[in-house]
Amino acid sequence: MPRRVVGAVILDDRGHVLLCQRPEEKRHGGRWEFPGGKILRGESMLQAARREIGEELGVEVVGVKGQPVPVQDPGSEWVVEFIETVVEGEPRADEHMEVTWVPLEEVADYDLAPADREFAEGYLSSMVGAG
Repeated sequence: MPRRVVGAVILDDRGHVLLCQRPEEKRHGGRWEFPGGKILRGESMLQAARREIGEELGVEVVGVKGQPVPVQDPGSEWVVEFIETVVEGEPRADEHMEVTWVPLEEVADYDLAPADREFAEGYLSSMVGAG
């Protein structure tokens, strides 16, 4: 059974999406990603998002919307489950090198981690359009 990761698609009131730059010492170091992390056994998507996003960005997750979009992370056992995530507070780079708000049409211009690129190019606009 694949190991699961939540990938939080966080939008601001302008419709920009939050991207985070991975630390250099981690897999895909220096590349950009949607924030998130491991879904622990027995955790719901909301519980995992609250724990991971709270730790990484110092914000409170108040909800998730819609159905997750699963994307296999190439070369690993992980499946990233991207889901629109609603937060309160201003994200900070507690565990990333940098965080930034990006217009949807510019996301593909960033050097994204492989699963994040596949999601951004194949599913992001339809997910946001459905919300």
